[in-house]
Amino acid sequence: MKNKQRFLSILFIAFAFQLSAQEVYENHRSEIYNYIGRMAQKGLLDFEDHIRPLSKTYLAACLDTITLKSNKLTVTEKKELTFYQQEFNAVSAVNLSPTPAFFNKDKVGRWRSFYTANKNTKLFIDPVIRGAVTMGENINYQTRSTGVHFWGTAGKRVGFQFFFSDVNEQGKGFDTTRQGVSGTGIIRKDTSVITSQNFSEFRGSINYAFKNGSIALGQDHLLYGYGENGRIILSDKAPNFPFLRFDYSPFSWLRFNNTHAWLNSKIVDSARTYGTDNSVFGGERQVFIPKFLSTHSVLIKAMKGLDVSFGESVVYSDRLDVGYLIPVMFYKVYDNIVNNSHIQAGSNAQIFFNVSSRNQLKNTHLYTSVFIDEIRMSTVFVRAKSRNQLGYTLGGSVTDIGVPYLTFNAEYTRINPFVYNNIIPAQTYTNHGYFMGDWMGSNADRLLVSLKYTPLPRLKCMVRYQAIRKGDDGTIVDQYLQQPQPALFEGDFKARNEIYLNAHYELLNGLTFNGWYSNWNTTGSSWSLGVSYGL
Repeated sequence: MKNKQRFLSILFIAFAFQLSAQEVYENHRSEIYNYIGRMAQKGLLDFEDHIRPLSKTYLAACLDTITLKSNKLTVTEKKELTFYQQEFNAVSAVNLSPTPAFFNKDKVGRWRSFYTANKNTKLFIDPVIRGAVTMGENINYQTRSTGVHFWGTAGKRVGFQFFFSDVNEQGKGFDTTRQGVSGTGIIRKDTSVITSQNFSEFRGSINYAFKNGSIALGQDHLLYGYGENGRIILSDKAPNFPFLRFDYSPFSWLRFNNTHAWLNSKIVDSARTYGTDNSVFGGERQVFIPKFLSTHSVLIKAMKGLDVSFGESVVYSDRLDVGYLIPVMFYKVYDNIVNNSHIQAGSNAQIFFNVSSRNQLKNTHLYTSVFIDEIRMSTVFVRAKSRNQLGYTLGGSVTDIGVPYLTFNAEYTRINPFVYNNIIPAQTYTNHGYFMGDWMGSNADRLLVSLKYTPLPRLKCMVRYQAIRKGDDGTIVDQYLQQPQPALFEGDFKARNEIYLNAHYELLNGLTFNGWYSNWNTTGSSWSLGVSYGL
């Protein structure tokens, strides 16, 4: 009888999400990814998170799957499950409140500044507020941001969202470039004031869901693969970009993704730049060289807990090419054909693959990502002639090691010389001048170990150590003409290491208190305390 009830519950959940299949992306930094990922690591569900962001609908379905196995959860895990369901059950709840409600809890217990819903449409609006102080050696500045986040659904298949935050940093010692650090790069607004800087954060999309898939048009980050403090394939290091995204799962064991994105080259197109017939601000209308990214990948669920994914990407420039809009195109072959195999007329293509194993070893997640920018297979093991311009990450974590909710992680990342670079400046693997892969860039490696612990529901604590080595970037002449290719760290390199502590507590859905401490052997220590709502 119990098995029958469980089977009916699973069917009901699947049917409910088939009927209410609107797609609204959840912020890729949300703690929900870590919670569900850890549950998958313990074998409670399959979790396809090699690409982020994921939809609120999918995350809600994952939480419902965990609910069916709540007898296997600790008291802390059960309390967190209830907390997260308050956030994500709203996407599937029907007739929440046809009359607009202000500064109140919705019908699933989540406090909101505004919400309204009927059987066809749902709309949720919350402010975005953040305040923080950061101190350290020659560092003393405050961060303030305000904005708005609204999202909702229209009918059975359309989802939409809008997130905007205006950020101000004031004081001394703030980072104006965000280069060589793991934080997301910024597009700083022009200012002559040296004691403050201002920039904006934006995410927005409109999504259409159909049976077994979805299409989205928006601007957001796109992450691919796994990594504790960076991802070598696609990360959130570069500012986000406009995209057209297509996801399709024809079988339960197969998932396909295709994304075409519009990037910023930061390179002025002098041939198209023209005068404005006045002398204000230089008297020129500046036009930048168009730059694009197209990527497609396939995920295969080889067996329970084992996911294997592989794909191809291409960065191209100058004009939009319809060939790279075809989801099943072979980019490298197409590039050779349309550009007559001429390197100075061609594009910058890459291949990559990713393997994730969850709970095949009890409570363990093992993963690897490989990014191949260029490789010469005929001489891959011949030192004098090889061109192994690739990067890889090997990592693993074990949870519940002696104490419930204690997780140990170890990871190594290596990026060979010249990865992410290209002979055509407008075709480097960057957006707005920031790497779209790992933030270290090429000719670098990183060893990282960390411990994570949740002593109380929603209180996340972490201590992390990372050791980084970074060599010279080299020149284009070195990259294309030098034989043998420069080895990792050939010549001078710089080594640095960091001890990092972080704790954050989500008191209410969206209301988070955060504090961190960092000590680099090269630049000294710094710390920060802050509070945010709606991020």
